[in-house]
Amino acid sequence: MASRIILSFLLLLSAAGGARADFTDGKLPDGTYHCEVYLLGLFLNLGDITIKGSLYSGPVTFGAAPQAYNYQMNANGEISWLGPLGGYTSGGNSISMTQATLDDPSGPSFDIIMKQQDGAFTASTCTKR
Repeated sequence: MASRIILSFLLLLSAAGGARADFTDGKLPDGTYHCEVYLLGLFLNLGDITIKGSLYSGPVTFGAAPQAYNYQMNANGEISWLGPLGGYTSGGNSISMTQATLDDPSGPSFDIIMKQQDGAFTASTCTKR
């Protein structure tokens, strides 16, 4: 009886694990990700980041032509941007961390934690359109 319960539990875990999205391929799903930050009760648009394979472009600032750069994502969903990232990496700003989320039923997304020139941190969310 106990072995049946354990076997049933293990089968349930393996079925749930197979249906869950993961980061084993090291890539986000291709598409355009709209980035926003919630500040002082308002959502502010920070632009769009386009993902295609292992390349990204954007967000575009001041009408500049978008250029593609490589990115890497580890098995934990942490993203390393291997080029500039619009306003996130200009004017003394830098990226502290980017974390992808694939389990959201509304679609994949990632959160960018930006360290500002003054040392303060700002978090924004980029959601696939």
